Amino acid sequence: MTVPESTVDRWKYYDVIHADQAFWNPLSEAKVAEIIDLLRLPAGARMLDIASGRGEFLLRTVERWGGSGIGVDASPRCIDGAREAAARRGIADTVEFVQSDGAAFEARAESFDAVSCIGASWIWGGYRGTLEALTRWTKPGGLILSGEPFWKREPSPEHLEATGYGHDLFGTHHGNVLAGEEAGLRFLHTIVSNEDDWDHYEGLHCYSADRYAREHPEDPEATAIVERSRREFDHYLRWGREELGWAVYMFRKPL
Repeated sequence: MTVPESTVDRWKYYDVIHADQAFWNPLSEAKVAEIIDLLRLPAGARMLDIASGRGEFLLRTVERWGGSGIGVDASPRCIDGAREAAARRGIADTVEFVQSDGAAFEARAESFDAVSCIGASWIWGGYRGTLEALTRWTKPGGLILSGEPFWKREPSPEHLEATGYGHDLFGTHHGNVLAGEEAGLRFLHTIVSNEDDWDHYEGLHCYSADRYAREHPEDPEATAIVERSRREFDHYLRWGREELGWAVYMFRKPL
């Protein structure tokens, strides 16, 4: 027995296709390390990571710079995994993980030295709304990190139709930088994913879905998970690889 794709729990699907990846975005280990090194957080710094996934970015940042952090994610699977990872690495007393929609999370304004949301701007209805939300939590002089797609070229009508994307869903790379400056932030740096980063990220989705299906033949949802992962990879090869980029943008909030 199999079930339709539409009935598969979204968090289960994302958990399965990312099972073999530390980070749920098209970023290499080297680029993640570069981002963390560039933070140069002060002693005792507090960090907030929205849509933290299994917590790897936040955990590595706290391990590198000390201080403390809060990770927020709507997925119960991610939160459980992040808490287990923090305990296993001996930093559960300094890193807290909260299951919540990012838009519903409440914290005191200007109380964090660094605030990040890497690849989940849909939480606040888009990139500009995300920058506004992250800025509210950031101390004057603190850092803001946002991971966001951008159009590398004009998207084809076939791409938009197949994925359901709107043309205005993403801006350009230059436009993403300008959006931060227009929000009153100081641009510091951007790290852009290349085709190898994308191929590794998207290809592993199919690999992980296939592995899950082989290891869980009793799961009636396994076939739907595999089929969806293959369809999304086909979309990537047909259009996304040439038309869609991705980058992490680093800004500083003025004093």
